[in-house]
Amino acid sequence: MRVRLVKSFTFEAAHFLPTFPDGHKCRRMHGHSFRVEVAVEGDADSAQGYLVDYGEISAAVEPIREALDHRLLNEIDGLTNPTSEMIAAWVWRRLEDRLPILAEVVVHETCTSRCHYRGPLA
Repeated sequence: MRVRLVKSFTFEAAHFLPTFPDGHKCRRMHGHSFRVEVAVEGDADSAQGYLVDYGEISAAVEPIREALDHRLLNEIDGLTNPTSEMIAAWVWRRLEDRLPILAEVVVHETCTSRCHYRGPLA
């Protein structure tokens, strides 16, 4: 049985987007209550009845959440331009070895704006 599991986590952080035009509101420092969804996908073990324990996903995500929470994202190595797209790819790179069945990372920057990232192109 093919399934997709999704685990969400949140963090509070500030950022500014240095590549936006002068005068654009996002070029100024501001903060968000980010929500990130981590999706894994695969065939559930028929004997056990599940794909992976949600706790394994949480354990893989927690160091990433701690690295982002209550930080200025621009100061984090690899996030000097912390757009939703860049944050999603940054999270993916830190999870892909720990969650080999990683299928998607979704970064919700606001209640109405989000980025879906499904990994680098082969």
